[in-house]
Formats: sequence, C-alpha cells, structure tokens
Amino acid sequence: MKMNSLIPAAALALALTLVSTNALAWGAQGHRLVGRIAESRLTPAARAEVDELLAGEADPTLPGVAAWADQLRAHDRDLGRRSARWHYVNIAEDDCRYLAPRHCPDGNCVVEALKAQTLILSDSKRSNAERAQALKFVVHLVGDIHQPMHAGYGHDKGGNDFQLQFNDRGSNLHSLWDSGLLNTRKLDDDGYVAVLQALPKPSLPRRVDLRHDAAAWAEASCRIAVEQGVYPASRKLGDEYTARYRPVAEGELRIAGERLAQVLNSALGHR
Repeated sequence: MKMNSLIPAAALALALTLVSTNALAWGAQGHRLVGRIAESRLTPAARAEVDELLAGEADPTLPGVAAWADQLRAHDRDLGRRSARWHYVNIAEDDCRYLAPRHCPDGNCVVEALKAQTLILSDSKRSNAERAQALKFVVHLVGDIHQPMHAGYGHDKGGNDFQLQFNDRGSNLHSLWDSGLLNTRKLDDDGYVAVLQALPKPSLPRRVDLRHDAAAWAEASCRIAVEQGVYPASRKLGDEYTARYRPVAEGELRIAGERLAQVLNSALGHR
C-alpha cells in the first residue's frame, strides 16, 4: 500500500497498527503451547542449538519467544512493518490451492517466509544474531500457518471483518479462532499442554521438506476455514460452536507443535 508522505503521522501509525492487528494468529497462549509441544520433542543436538541461539532472551525457550513476532510493532516497528504479511496467505478464493506467482509473488506470505527463515536458521555461516531472529520467526510462523483463518479468505481479512457475538460478547471470527475458543477452557499453559498431549498422536512423515510441505500445510488450514459451518449462519455463538470447533483448533495446535519440532530437528539437529 502506497502512502502519501503528507499523511499525518497519527494516521500512519493507525494504519500500521491495523495491518499488524490483522496479522495476528492464535493468541499468545496458543503460540506458547505450540512451542511447549515442540520443545519436548527436540533432539539433543537441536536443543543445544536452540539454547545457544536463545541465550540472552528474557525467556530463552521456544514458548518464551513464540509470540515475539506478534509483538514486533512495539519494539521494532520497521521489522514489524516489513514482516506484517509473513503471517498469512489468502487462498480460500482459489479453492485452497496455493500458487506462489498468484498468492505470494514477492515472497511476503507465511508459506515463503517460513521457508526463507528456515534456510537462514539452518545456515551455519550466518551470525548467531541472524539465526536467532530466524528461529523466533520460524517458531511463530509454524503456529500461524496452522491457524485456519490465516490461510482463508482475503475479502474479509481472514475473518477479521466477520463480526459476531460469542458468549454474549462482541468479537469477530478471526479473534474467535485466535483465542476465543481456547479461552473457554480457562486453563494455564501447563493444564492446556496436558490436554493437547492427551490427544491422539498425529501421523506424520518421518521427515519434513518445506519446499513442498509449507504450501500443503497452508492448503490444509484453508480447507478448515472454508468448511460449512465455520462461517456460521447465525452471528450469535456459544457452547454449540465451541463444542464443534474447539477440538479442531486444539488439533491444529498439537500438529503445529509436532511439525515445529520436525522443522527444528531438521534445520539444527545435524550439528
């Protein structure tokens, strides 16, 4: 989006805030849960690399940095602006088929950003600072790509413009899938990790290849977003919607954590 240099600073700040807000996926807890699951499945070699790269962070763990990319606008506005479109890709209007030239021609979408940041992370010739930043992006973007609204429709900004009431409170479909469904459990991270760990273990291939898999993950997320009922006929939702779709959201968190571990073990575990 081109902005005239004469636009007042306050208006520009508001515009950047709206772009960042529309990019959020999962709440902070959801991202932490993905990190918690992945952390418990790291190989010793990958764990040693993670520990080295995150040394000096306030919370030098995968869950501790999992929400970092959603907080960039507060502490690195330029990087937050440049990475705003890395959090999502809109493919629902195209039958959930990802075509890079159409959906991500400049590489600024979650599919291509995840691949690019993983390459930086796995490159031992890069500085630790570059690789640490890439690690934080990878942890976050794997979570993002499994949030169905982040691979959904462009016309309503991934459900941000689909207003509704959930348990008698105003919200929108994107926010509901970010955190509203998860918050109904009223659990802390330890309690929620136990819930997710109790789910059936997903069947995954032994190795991950992001050249193909990142697009496939986005397409699978998109297919959830377009399922009949995800966009409800009634804008007043409650327990019935929670019962139907909270298990879907929790399944996405669980598989995201498992796949994040695969990504990190592949990128770091050979050292």
